[in-house]
Amino acid sequence: MKKTLKTLAIATVSMISTGAIAGTTNMENPLFAPKSGEYFSKTGAALMYKRADHTDALKLKNHDGFDEFPVWRATEDFGYGITDRLVTYLSLGYTYNGDIDRRGMHRGRLGFGYRIFEDATDFVWDIYGELYMSGVSPMRGSYDVDGFTYKNFSNGRWGGVAGTRFGKTWDKFTASMFAEYLQTIGNHNNEIELNRFDIPGVGAVNATDLGFPKLISVDLKSTNETTIGLSGFYEANDRWSFGGTFKFVEHSDNGVKSIHTPMVQLPAAQQAQRQQVINGLLAQTADMDDGWQEYVLTAVVSNQITESVQLSLVTEYTFDKSHPQSQNGTDAKLEMGVRANVRF
Repeated sequence: MKKTLKTLAIATVSMISTGAIAGTTNMENPLFAPKSGEYFSKTGAALMYKRADHTDALKLKNHDGFDEFPVWRATEDFGYGITDRLVTYLSLGYTYNGDIDRRGMHRGRLGFGYRIFEDATDFVWDIYGELYMSGVSPMRGSYDVDGFTYKNFSNGRWGGVAGTRFGKTWDKFTASMFAEYLQTIGNHNNEIELNRFDIPGVGAVNATDLGFPKLISVDLKSTNETTIGLSGFYEANDRWSFGGTFKFVEHSDNGVKSIHTPMVQLPAAQQAQRQQVINGLLAQTADMDDGWQEYVLTAVVSNQITESVQLSLVTEYTFDKSHPQSQNGTDAKLEMGVRANVRF
């Protein structure tokens, strides 16, 4: 009996120890995590092609069905293993789209991940939390005369992300699932350009004639976003590996609560007209009906150049379903790029 218990204890310790040091060193594996004292960097550059869809908002801008190319994208993910289970990381992304004059950070997250569980069978369960830092740069938009338009780029807000990931490795193949929830905080970190308005019974009126500044900001409601996904990964040999991911993203509608920018005093008649404009804008934007759902397919082919340096070719295709006032909707969205991964 004592011998049996001793054997069981040794086996248990062995499993725990193996779980603590188990894990992949392939940085494209969805279950990769740096070990204690280890840094990693993933630097990407890509080109995107987009064809705008036919939502009401894009029709009002005469931009429905238009091609947008090239859209330049750059990304950087940098992380550090605090312990074998705890990691901190920074994830950044920048977009430049000359066709619609969009430029700025499309991704900004600072987070911590914790490996709750890992055993000798290579089953892994992680949780993570992130500060959503798109509030570093303002959200830019425009109101236009009869057709209210708003360039919704999903940036300009602060928020938080909570997520989880789990998966298992069988020899050369890894499968995983993940889910995360993003909650943004309503704020006025935005710039809205005002030009002119058509007021019933009055006609076209310049925004400046009503005491509006060229740029105003509005108090936005909070939003939320839910993401779920599946990943598969295969290491053919020491040099070549292949991965694929499918994820679904649902983003809620934006909404405006009030005009944040203080207004100058005007004569009573002009002030009444301005208030009429403000009431109309708020009525249209209380619920912008501009949310969307995305279905994203990603494929990655990677070559392990050295033990700590990896080069990957990344292809991503997105198809989506957008609400009528969304300007994010596309008939086609294809992105291709390269990513250099380094451990040190």
